[in-house]
Amino acid sequence: MAQPDVRIHPDGDALAAAAAQSFVERLAVAQARGELPHVVLTGGGIAATFHRAVLACSDTVPVDWAKVAFWWGDERFVAADDPQRNAGQARSDLLDHLPVDPAHVHEVPASDGAADVEAAATAYAEQLEAHGPESFEVVLLGLGPDGHVASLFPDHPQVGLTGRRTAAVTDSPKPPAERVTLTLETLNRAEAVWFLVSGEGKSDAVRRALGDGPVADLPARGARGRGETTWFVDEQAASGLGPAPASG
Repeated sequence: MAQPDVRIHPDGDALAAAAAQSFVERLAVAQARGELPHVVLTGGGIAATFHRAVLACSDTVPVDWAKVAFWWGDERFVAADDPQRNAGQARSDLLDHLPVDPAHVHEVPASDGAADVEAAATAYAEQLEAHGPESFEVVLLGLGPDGHVASLFPDHPQVGLTGRRTAAVTDSPKPPAERVTLTLETLNRAEAVWFLVSGEGKSDAVRRALGDGPVADLPARGARGRGETTWFVDEQAASGLGPAPASG
């Protein structure tokens, strides 16, 4: 697994712009190799900024958006039209503005489309089995102040799951309680794992995630790409690091 590369930017807009430019360039390179790149999207405030940045640079790099497959690292188990859904956010911010192929947009089943959260997790795992890649091109992750990624929370049993593509969460410490998440094994089936982290409130989690310690205590420690693990952080989020881990 790739060792982390930390890239510090002045603020959230700057880190999102840098990540977005790298994102579209990476997709274009994969398509030039004749591949259909699969990407895993994240949610949250920095995701919205990233989505806008992708749109802003989408005309500058030749990406065939109909030949990109989209997945989500986690999803809140709520109704399909609930504004809390990561997929809804991504659609309104990004996907509805690009010529994507609906057949390549793989959402987690919503609460009005699955019997319960366990059934939704099983259905999403079946989608991955049928349509997922051997390796994702890019997995995008946010970071919680407690060090969680996707819906893998510290000291929760889902963090240590093996042999499973997805997991149901019924006791999330932040609402809503029910969620579907990819497991660390699945997240790490990626050529590149990118963290997008902004704000001073994340600085301690960034520092701890880039240090040593049990993955169960801080799940972000366990997310690594096969070829690249990059942290796009702003100066506030990086304020606890000091100069040593940063590469530029």
